[in-house]
Parts: sequence; C-alpha cells; structure tokens
Amino acid sequence: MSITQKAVPLSASTTTYTMKKSTWKAQHKWLGLILSFFLLMFCLSGLVLNHPSLFAGINVSRSLLPPRYHYKNWDSGLLRGSVSWNGKVLIYGNNGIWATDSMACSFTDFNRGLPTGVDGQLIRGMVVTADGKLFAASQYKLYCYDSKKGWIDTGLDNGDERLNDIATQGKDSLIITGRSHIFVARAPYRHFETITLQKGTDDDGRVSLFSTLWQLHSGALFGLVGKLIVDAIAIILIILVVTGLLFWFLPKVHYHGPAISKSFKLHNKLGRTTIVLTLFIAISGWMLRPPGLIAIASGRIPAIPFSSMASKNPWNDQLRALRYDSTCNDYILSTSKGFYSLPSLHDQPVPVADQPPVSVMGINVLHDRGNGRWTVGSFSGLYLWDRKDNYIADVFTDDQEETMIPVSAHAITGLCTDFKGGEVVVDYNSGTTRFPMPTFMETLPMSLRLVALEIHTGRIYPFGFSGMLYIFLVGIAIVWCLWSGYKRRKG
Repeated sequence: MSITQKAVPLSASTTTYTMKKSTWKAQHKWLGLILSFFLLMFCLSGLVLNHPSLFAGINVSRSLLPPRYHYKNWDSGLLRGSVSWNGKVLIYGNNGIWATDSMACSFTDFNRGLPTGVDGQLIRGMVVTADGKLFAASQYKLYCYDSKKGWIDTGLDNGDERLNDIATQGKDSLIITGRSHIFVARAPYRHFETITLQKGTDDDGRVSLFSTLWQLHSGALFGLVGKLIVDAIAIILIILVVTGLLFWFLPKVHYHGPAISKSFKLHNKLGRTTIVLTLFIAISGWMLRPPGLIAIASGRIPAIPFSSMASKNPWNDQLRALRYDSTCNDYILSTSKGFYSLPSLHDQPVPVADQPPVSVMGINVLHDRGNGRWTVGSFSGLYLWDRKDNYIADVFTDDQEETMIPVSAHAITGLCTDFKGGEVVVDYNSGTTRFPMPTFMETLPMSLRLVALEIHTGRIYPFGFSGMLYIFLVGIAIVWCLWSGYKRRKG
C-alpha cells in the first residue's frame, strides 16, 4: 500500500514535468522559427551600427529600397537649412550641399571635396563669416570652401566626437558645437580652441539613464572592449539562429548526420551558457523604444565607474547647439537636459526657467529672429521663443503642449530663410511644397549606416503597425524565445 501511495505522486509529477517541458519546447520552436529572420537582421544591422567608420564609404541606392524611402518634396532630412553666398543659395542636409538661387529655379551639385560616402556628406550646418569665408560642419568634420579645390578639411581636432552645430558670433568668431566640447576660432580660422564648459548650476553629479542604457546596449559604455563584447553576443545570436534552423528543418538527419548533431549540441550549450548576455541585449534594446523609452527618458543615475559616462567633462555627450543672443547678451546652450544661459563660454551655465519643448532626438532648428526672439524646431514641433518678453508659442497652434512622445504631428527637420517668399519650414514626413524638388534627387543614395538603423528599429518593414510597436512586440517575443529555450534544456 505504501509503495502504491508513493508511486502515484511520482507518476503525476513525471507527467506534469513532461507537459511543462513539451510546452517550453513548442514555444521555443515556433517563436524561434517566426523570429529567426528578424533576429538575424537585428544582429547584422547592429554590427554595422557599432562600427560606422568601417562602413562610412558604402552607399545604398534608394531605388533598391521600398518606395517610402524615396525622397519626396524635400522630406526625410534632405533639406535642413540654407545660406546665401556669392549670389547663390546653398541648401544642405542628409545628402550634402546643393547650389541654387533665391527662386529655387535649378539645383547643381556642390559637394566637390566632400567624402563620396553619404555618411560623410550629412551636413549639420553652414555659415558665412564676416570676411566671406564659407564653412560647413558635417557630423564628423569641419570643412572650408576653396574655389579651386572645393571643400577642404580644416583639420579641426575633434577626434571621434561628432559635430552638431556651427555658428558665428560677432565679426570674427566661428563656433562649432560638438557632442561634448565647444570649438572656437577667430579669423583667419586656422587654430581652434577646445573649451570644456563648466558644469551647470543644477548639476547633480548624475548622468542620463537613457544615454547609459543606450551605450550599454551597444557596448560603447566601456569603449572598444565593450563594443567587441556586444559584437560577440550578436555573433552568438546568429549562431543560435542558424543552428536552430538546421535542427528544425533537417530533423530526419539529426541523429545520423555528424554535422547536424554537432550543431544541435552547440546550440544547446551556447544557449545555456550565454543566456544572461543574450537576455541583456534583448531587454536593453527593448527599453530604448516606447513604451520603455518613456519610463527612462528623464531618469538620472550615478555614472557607472570606469565607464565612458564617468567622464570628468560634466557635458560629456550632452551638447547640441550654441548661439549668441545679442539682445539678452548671453549664449543660449541647447543640451540633452534642456536650455542653459551663460554670459561667456567660461562662465557657469544656468538652466533657463521657461523654455520650449525639444525632442529627446535633438534640436534641428535654432534660428535668431532678432530682438531676443528665436525659432526652435525639433521632432517635438516648431516654437516661437521670445526670451525678452518670456513668451513661448507653438507656431502651428499658438499653444505650448509638452509631451513625452519623441515625435509630434510636426516633426521639424529644417528651416530656410534665404528664398524669396518668406521662410521655408521643412517637416521630416511631408517636407515642403514651397518649391519643387528635382526628380533626380528621389533616389539619391542612402548610407549603409542609415539603412542599418532603419532595419534595427523596424521602420523598414511594411507592417501595419509603427516601428515603436514593432520593437515592443518583437522585443518581448525574443526575450520569451530565449527564456523558453533555456527552460527547455534546463529541464
């Protein structure tokens, strides 16, 4: 009797265990099959994004991409701004610089001397100095135009630091805003002073949670070593996908084919031993898009010791734009934490009490209208900011509506003030219809890095839901696929 009593719970326990194991197996199998393509795309595009300099010279024709990636009406960052120079109007944006006139009658290429790779032609801003010199700041280098040689690298010593903005101040000062430093030169603009700004009066010694997680996901938080570790995780995931597909699509030779048998064992062992790392990559990436992004966008944490965030520079990777306001006699500093004011570049920045909303994706327009009035544009919209009378208004609605969503109904990417007929506001999605875009620009090339970014965020796929929802759904599914595989083999 006692033996029978003991045998019953043992049998029930075994049945329960078998059912659980079969459930994990089914979930892992079907999720793995469905997600394999997307996981491969995440890994391959992530490798490109992690090493942009290696792929900077590779372009992809937009004719090979879905039609929504063809330029239309100057959208998608093709037109960011303009300057008047020597009787011409020069426009700039994601595909370099083009020359036209104030009526926008025709457009000619003005990129001679710039890199052939589109990634090196992404122009952040252009200025003309008081003595007539023409400068252009790409995201990587600063160029000066020579009538004989075209664009010439000025030799600005910005290292790996990306450039965000360019402006002039007074009669002879040229100011370049990098992600972490300010670079200032005076005529004849041959030598630049690198300025590390003082910490703001509101500095709490903490750093952005979003930036920390962003760099943690790519590995950049710990420099090249960190990036290589993340690269290794991507390669592990690729191996898991390939070996998993071999197992499911070639089941009949599983026990008879040595290569398949070895790949099956590799899949199991690699999956079990790297589960923490693969889950980390999946979860950290999931948090970088809404709704996870909303939860961490404004968070601040102590810098992780020995990481890139633990910098002595209080503005490390936080600067976005810098302009001088001659009416208020101060500099306006746009940062990832908001706007600051400082009388000189060696004074302590003070946060501005009332300021217009700017998307976490960064500021795209900061235009001086004179008399203390500015136009501020980003993916959060377009605002008129009167600093003198302390007034802020949405240009489209005449209201100020702040939102945590990084993209509003008016995702502003550019503003041109050099054409007849008034200002030209450029929207990322709809562009502008103020003047026609030449047909040949529709399929201008796209950098491999930007293509990889579209793949990584899911925007390239023709789904019936947004890229934000794609990351949310696919991210959860990948985490569950990894975990179900671990639970199946652990059992």
